[in-house]
Amino acid sequence: MGEMTLTTKERALIRHEFMARFSAPPRLADGILVKRWATGPEKGKPKPGATIQGMIDRGLMELPDNGGHWLRARFTSAGLAALRLMAEDRRALSPAEYRHILDELGIQAPTDKIGGSSVAV
Repeated sequence: MGEMTLTTKERALIRHEFMARFSAPPRLADGILVKRWATGPEKGKPKPGATIQGMIDRGLMELPDNGGHWLRARFTSAGLAALRLMAEDRRALSPAEYRHILDELGIQAPTDKIGGSSVAV
């Protein structure tokens, strides 16, 4: 699998984390929340899940630790390129559900021709 290709688990995590829910849709720029260890010898250190750690290891995400309580894993330029590649498949990031992400990536909505006129899907 190429470095730019997201795994099945990575795609599922992205869809889950950036799904629009009840309020304003989440933004890519805000990243994904990562917890810290609460107890034990790792107390206070970042505790990214295996999927996020895999993306960090592959250079698709970074996890800056500014000492604040909340950590956010953010996409690198390589990670954004992998997201654009993922977005080429409408099934991976449905325009109806993830328009906010496609907009943030600068991807235009695909159009379907209906009765001679273009209609955004």
